[in-house]
Amino acid sequence: MIIKVLLTIVFLAVMIGVGIYTRKQASSVDGFVLGGRAVGPWLSAFAFGTSYFSAVVFVGYAGQFGWKYGLASSWIGIGNAVIGSLLAWLLLGRRTKLMTQHIESRTMPDFFGTRFQSQGLRVVASVIAFVFLIPYTAGVYSGISKLFDMGFHIPYEYCIILMGIFTAVYVILGGYKATAMNDFIQGIVMLFGIVSVIVVVLNAQGGLVEAFNKMKEAVPTAHDLESPLYANFQPGDFASWFGPNAMSLLGVVVLTSLGTMGLPQMVGKFYSITDESAIRRGTIISTLFAFVVAGGCYFLGGFGRLFGEPAWNEARHSYKFDDIIPTMLDQAVSSDLLIGLVMVLVLSASMSTLASLVLTSSSTMTLDLIYRDKKSVAGEVEDGAIDDIVAEKIERRKVVIMRVLIIFFIAISVLIALNPPTFIAQLMGISWGALAGAFLAPFMLGLYWKGVTTASVWACFVWGVGITVVNMLLGNPVNPIDCGAIAMLGGFPVVILVSLFTPRMASKDVEQIFECYRK
Repeated sequence: MIIKVLLTIVFLAVMIGVGIYTRKQASSVDGFVLGGRAVGPWLSAFAFGTSYFSAVVFVGYAGQFGWKYGLASSWIGIGNAVIGSLLAWLLLGRRTKLMTQHIESRTMPDFFGTRFQSQGLRVVASVIAFVFLIPYTAGVYSGISKLFDMGFHIPYEYCIILMGIFTAVYVILGGYKATAMNDFIQGIVMLFGIVSVIVVVLNAQGGLVEAFNKMKEAVPTAHDLESPLYANFQPGDFASWFGPNAMSLLGVVVLTSLGTMGLPQMVGKFYSITDESAIRRGTIISTLFAFVVAGGCYFLGGFGRLFGEPAWNEARHSYKFDDIIPTMLDQAVSSDLLIGLVMVLVLSASMSTLASLVLTSSSTMTLDLIYRDKKSVAGEVEDGAIDDIVAEKIERRKVVIMRVLIIFFIAISVLIALNPPTFIAQLMGISWGALAGAFLAPFMLGLYWKGVTTASVWACFVWGVGITVVNMLLGNPVNPIDCGAIAMLGGFPVVILVSLFTPRMASKDVEQIFECYRK
């Protein structure tokens, strides 16, 4: 216990120390939200990766999908690396950096408002982000409860409150630069932790070959057979290339991979990176990070059936999937040092994602709802002119408001996590589906195609949020993961078709916006 406590204390002390070290760079809005748009490739790549993979992936998704698809769940991690990281950086990295800097955009809702010349789009986008990021933030906490109970035997409530406090402190002190530097440290911990855990778990089953042979003999349980997922199950499917249901697996790959390109907290990493050469290096680093962390998590989860059947939740009529990874670790890991490393791994994964989410939420609310006009503030500026003193005053006020809102958002997410509704796990998938369903297509196409119209963006907002919310209200007749994938992919034809039949923006304005790519 001493080893585990000391590792955790050292980890938390380093996080706070980084916040103190970077506090001077967080005095302006650009410094607080974007790190002065001068964050290097290593910090940006690790910030992208650690925001992507939270404890939800390590504990919840890896266990759940590993149980459902066996070793084929590794494709989810590969998809996360190739589509969610490599393709995201290639398609969005350079163009996002150049256009957002050119139009002076600091958030995704700000991009929609400025790129498509609509304050209404900015406001609605910020509301969508707020509504669906808060429950997502609360859901991050659920991934740590079982592991902390196993490792420290302390109540879950104390753990999430302390994690919320420490995250708030370093984000409030140092803003995005503190978050990025801590993400780098947390990313290193995640890399070592994942590799170490995989080695230990496989050794507990007699090595990789023996564990693989055992998975070839695994069959669905009585509870499994109630699901149509295993209607065409064949012996050896849990050790096959595509598992017992390839189409269902594909839906998970799409949701968890393509979604990153439409999530505000992920795309925001491209706003802050230093330059184009840093983007090229960041692409490689981020992809390799995702291969190890995401690929490792789902590969590990694929062996979950070798450690016993998880408890059955009669009320939800499903397994308690969050128990699978903790059970694996409890049975396979005997070293206190490694258990301590796992605790720090889970803290790293959770705090990095939490920091990114609350910083995104607070900046969106401040810049896109409270201070929508970037050039003036009513009653303080005459004739639209703004002097340096007033500008500095406004900048300081914005930073103060964002810091207050960070406390507010963390408090709300902690309260939800302390009293989680029965649908919080499903709401994680719904959050990704609604956010990326609404934002992905208009954001990506808006970077490449001059013909995207304001009306098409409105249509996609309605499409993405509408289809996921209606599905939820109807009791999820379509699996939330499959619904989220439909929302994301369906957004592209929605934007294209509506753009073909609605008035375009003024050609002069569009040319001015796209001028950044010709420099």
